[in-house]
Amino acid sequence: MSYIKKMFLIIAGSLSLGLGVLGIFLPLLPTTPLLLLAAACYVRSSDKLYEWLITNKYFGSYIENYRMGKGIPLKAKIIGVSVLWISMLYTVVFVIPLMAVKILLILIAAYFTWFILKQKTLKKST
Repeated sequence: MSYIKKMFLIIAGSLSLGLGVLGIFLPLLPTTPLLLLAAACYVRSSDKLYEWLITNKYFGSYIENYRMGKGIPLKAKIIGVSVLWISMLYTVVFVIPLMAVKILLILIAAYFTWFILKQKTLKKST
């Protein structure tokens, strides 16, 4: 892997991790998907960062629950799908002038909505 690609993935993973951490405190940022993105970036760029992330006492459980098939918390699903559609609809209505691109963005949003909703919902342990 080239040095530039590795650095790009580390930076993207770190930004995703930072936003995921903010998502713990801010209700509009979905924590689990952002931590999964960070893990995906780190696993392709840095064994050390990936190992740190998945064993971290604060973040590791989000990733572990997903990887073990326990699912994604309902709150993360709702917020993730809501933010996805709000941002896509804003972009389609106010930013993008080309109809073909608008249709493509709606199809992308529909696919990711389906992907998020098909994931098992994490049951809170009592």
